[in-house]
Amino acid sequence: MELILIFGVSIFALLFAIYLIKNVMKRDTGSEKMMSISNAIKEGAEAFLRRQNRTIIYLAIIVAILVFLLYKVQRPEQALWASLSFIFGALSSVSSGYIGMWISIRSNIRTAAEAMKSLNGALQTAIRGGAVSGLFIVALSLFGVVGLFAIAKYFSTIEVSDIPIYIAGYGFGASFVALFAQLGGGIYTKAADVGADLVGKVEAGIPEDDPRNPAVIADLVGDNVGDCAGRGADLFESTAAENIGAMILAAMLYKANVATNIIKDVPEILLAVILFPMVARAFGLISSIVGVMVVRTKEDEDPMKALNRGYYVTSILAMIGFGIATYWTFGTGQIAEVAPSAWWHFFLCGVIGVLTSVMFLWITQYYTEYKYSPVKSIAEASKTGPATNIIAGVSVGFECVAIPSIVIAVAIFTSYTLGNTSGLLNAGFFATAVATMGMLGPAAYVLAMDTFGPITDNAGGIVEMSQLPQEIRKKTDRLDAIGNTTKALTKGYAVGSAALAAFLLFQAFIVEVEHYGKSIGFKLESVDVSTPGVFIGALMGAMLVFLFSAWAIKAVGRAAQAIIQNVRKQFKEKPGILEGSEKPDYGECVDIVTKAALREMVKPGLLVVLMPVVVGFIFKLLYNAKVGDMRISESSGAEVVASMLLIGTIVGVVAALFLNNSGGAWDNAKKYIELEPSDPQRNMGKGSERHKAGVVGDTVGDPFKDTAGPSLHVLIKLLSTVTLVLAPLFI
Repeated sequence: MELILIFGVSIFALLFAIYLIKNVMKRDTGSEKMMSISNAIKEGAEAFLRRQNRTIIYLAIIVAILVFLLYKVQRPEQALWASLSFIFGALSSVSSGYIGMWISIRSNIRTAAEAMKSLNGALQTAIRGGAVSGLFIVALSLFGVVGLFAIAKYFSTIEVSDIPIYIAGYGFGASFVALFAQLGGGIYTKAADVGADLVGKVEAGIPEDDPRNPAVIADLVGDNVGDCAGRGADLFESTAAENIGAMILAAMLYKANVATNIIKDVPEILLAVILFPMVARAFGLISSIVGVMVVRTKEDEDPMKALNRGYYVTSILAMIGFGIATYWTFGTGQIAEVAPSAWWHFFLCGVIGVLTSVMFLWITQYYTEYKYSPVKSIAEASKTGPATNIIAGVSVGFECVAIPSIVIAVAIFTSYTLGNTSGLLNAGFFATAVATMGMLGPAAYVLAMDTFGPITDNAGGIVEMSQLPQEIRKKTDRLDAIGNTTKALTKGYAVGSAALAAFLLFQAFIVEVEHYGKSIGFKLESVDVSTPGVFIGALMGAMLVFLFSAWAIKAVGRAAQAIIQNVRKQFKEKPGILEGSEKPDYGECVDIVTKAALREMVKPGLLVVLMPVVVGFIFKLLYNAKVGDMRISESSGAEVVASMLLIGTIVGVVAALFLNNSGGAWDNAKKYIELEPSDPQRNMGKGSERHKAGVVGDTVGDPFKDTAGPSLHVLIKLLSTVTLVLAPLFI
């Protein structure tokens, strides 16, 4: 019954996404000039994604072969499953990123055209275009994981409780692709943005998205390949990895209670418990569909209120759906007889997860919206120049990690406690997985809000480049400002879900090590940080986060320099560009930043994949080697990798919060200054000294919030999935 429900909801969500595509595509596409600009964006985005996906697929094939060979040596019975599930996860992640970009580059022109008629039409076009991406990605994740599970159940001899471990490669494949997609897209979008801003706005003094700027098309392309394709792959791998991790812990819960005779071994109950996370996610999908369809606004209303209404409707329905799923699985039959309170304890864990997501959105909004004091403090500091702007932005970034860390701590502790008091044995860790599932309940709607950002940003660019009347630009500016907020909110949501998921996946790693270690008498009882090996593993995990971030930010700087030099060269060689009598070569900038992004993404991406493998193997060899009767290392490879995973995750979460929110605060501080009328006396408005300082701060924050920060979300989960899949090799 559970499998039928999950497959049914997934197919319904995919069909509804197709309905939304038809709804968006039948809308007006505006004038011929608007279409020519839109086509240039579309061609650039598709060309970049084709080249990026080709590079990623080559790398994925190499990794799949290595996974197969490594398993063939130590776990030959799992070699085929591990490599095939990796490939399936990688292909699904590539598809998710492409879907996000495909709909975005077709919704932007229609949003711009709708803005000529009404604000509500433009808002609904953008959010429904974004919802196509959200629904496809979450439904595809459900379909992929449950499809693999069903194949293993009905066409193999694997025990049902072991299937989640066998298909863990699906999450690894999704994470592998997502890291390169997010990193490559992030380098592209920010290199183009920084280059366009520094030469266009600061040096030449022309407005944002001005058609005279040779880098403007590359900048608009970047919004799609970074915020749509990259984030689509990011949230796909989040849902895939966390679904599998929750299923592993569900199997552990069931086996622990059967082993102690708390419940009897009944195949139907085992299946229901393992598939419970997926059933809960299916209800979340239905909630997101309703939330998207209730979004509408009046001409004089703040459109953000309409988006918030949709989110609150989604969250409330997701909680109700979670209650139905928990009662269905734990509130009837044998489990209800031995643990009558289990269902509502797990339901409360799901509610905690949903409320945690709401808290993260509020916190992110407070630190990144210009209505609130953190962003205003940066704008105020800008009056004395770029240096004080940078100091204020960095301090906001450091401060903003405190409250989210406390929220995560409370969520983990309360859900763990509720699980341990549910009447079932070893339910604490599973309860934290349930909270993670709750937080991911509104994921499809949140992803719709994320894709809404680049759609409205592109729409504003099309309106500006088409030189449409100012009242049209005002509408798209309102939507663009909200899009910046929704993108920041989604990053906050992503890092919050990554933090909860990391704890879940860490526990899944421990369970998997125990599972594989049984046959050889190996047991990982604890991770003792007082031993040198474990301390070194923890140090390597923390270092990895900073080295990866440094390489990602440096990559943006190098790629941006190439763009800046090209734009300056075009202005110098063709003076008529700035006068409006000559047309800039947009394609040259697109080509330069494409090559630079693809070249720069490989090194930091491979660092994340290879480092835990190298560290794990070194300490595995040292643990097995002896001098006399003494082992060279007291710590096994599995224990060292566990410490690397745990500390790397904690540092990665804190660093991602700092990078995302400081970058978002700098961006909106600049926008806050721009909103004021130009006034030399008050040092406000575009062109003022305060504005120039704000642009510098925004430029510094760009690679923080759109390259390194979002890539760290993926790094956190890739660390978990690579160790999860390769766990047998570290024992």
